[in-house]
Amino acid sequence: MNSLKELWTLIWLAVRGIEQDYTTLSIKRSIVLLAVPMILEMVMESLFAVVDIFFVGRLGSSALATVGLTESVLMIIYAVGMGISIAATALVSRRFGEKKYAEAGNVTYQLLVTGSTLALLLGAFATYFAADILNLMGATPDVIASGLTFAQIIFAGNIAIMVLFLVNGAFRGAGLPHLAMRALWIANGANIILDPILIFGVGAIDGLGLEGAAWATNIGRSLGVVYQLYHLLNGRHLLQIGRENLVIRFAMIRKILQVSSGGIGQYLIDSASWIFLTRIIAEFGSQALAGYTIAFRIIIFTILPSWGLSSAAATLVGQNLGAQKGKRAEIAVWLTARYNVIFMAAVTVVFLLFGEHLAGFFTAEPEVIRVASEALKIITLGYIFFGLGMVMVQAFNGAGDTRTPAIINIVVLWILEIPLAYWLAISFELAATGIFIAIAICHSLHALVSWWLFRQGTWKKVRV
Repeated sequence: MNSLKELWTLIWLAVRGIEQDYTTLSIKRSIVLLAVPMILEMVMESLFAVVDIFFVGRLGSSALATVGLTESVLMIIYAVGMGISIAATALVSRRFGEKKYAEAGNVTYQLLVTGSTLALLLGAFATYFAADILNLMGATPDVIASGLTFAQIIFAGNIAIMVLFLVNGAFRGAGLPHLAMRALWIANGANIILDPILIFGVGAIDGLGLEGAAWATNIGRSLGVVYQLYHLLNGRHLLQIGRENLVIRFAMIRKILQVSSGGIGQYLIDSASWIFLTRIIAEFGSQALAGYTIAFRIIIFTILPSWGLSSAAATLVGQNLGAQKGKRAEIAVWLTARYNVIFMAAVTVVFLLFGEHLAGFFTAEPEVIRVASEALKIITLGYIFFGLGMVMVQAFNGAGDTRTPAIINIVVLWILEIPLAYWLAISFELAATGIFIAIAICHSLHALVSWWLFRQGTWKKVRV
């Protein structure tokens, strides 16, 4: 890329979408073509999180607390969806690297069968026990009374979330990130439009309050799934599901479960740690929980684009290992990590300077703003490490080595982070501040451990 004009041309090609052979294309061009739509995909996901909490915030701190508690539990469902998505990227990218496109279609259909079945089981369980789950998470009777229907609607509609995640994982593995981007833009764009309409009403139509936010989310995600299925079935791409693929293959499902188990474990462990942290914060009242919820949404706004950039590494690792080009895969990871660290360093500066102003955009309650701004300033002190760690983890996942990140999560997030957070918050009486310090320390350590293990090179030997 010798000029700014060439870079913009490349960015436009990335957004427009064009199928490439990422086992032979220049690595820097490959990163741009893959990362740009992945970043834009995650920007929209981030925008959804911010806009959603902006409108819900107008309903008061109890509504914010309900969303925070519900989403903490929903992270378990996200964990399953993301775990299967990891399997989708690893398996599809490896088949594309081997130029076995029909086999990639078989894998994708089995992914849909597996993910949909798990989503229905999890959704039914969570919907039925929604009140008990909120109570277990420390919700007050007022929060349960006002937020139960919201939680039930969200839990019941989780199949759309699951399918959206796993098909986008398959698209990314196939080198079609522009389709994943468009699916998420449709899903979250619809949600952003529907949010104020269904929450507050328009004209003669009465708003549904907090339940309106849940319906907006489910409808938007479902529209995104319709778009995904259209492109899987229309036969215009190398990744497609045809009639010959519509056979349940239990051997392949076992392979999917084997690869995705580590990915699910990663996110379940991560989600469980966030649930424990949320439960500790709930001890300090609804305002502390609301501040934490706002800060978490703002953090997601920056972490998700960074995660999108990191996902380029997963696709490049999977496809190049499939083509027997391990050294090329490693170079791609280091280049992606460099770009991600630079991005996260810039975000750190913004949060340190403007954390309070960002928190004040979502609420006028001084205590909520104080907690949220403090969280932003403390947690983002580890952002540079976060940027490195995300790329390392995605590299492991792209290779199909989902076990290593899962083990790191157990040691760092469960054995270290949860006890440290409790110790600082309760024993040292630092309250929410102690939790924020524990997050910054442990996620930085997580990144350093991931970096060290990646350098050992055992990920190159994984077969999927």
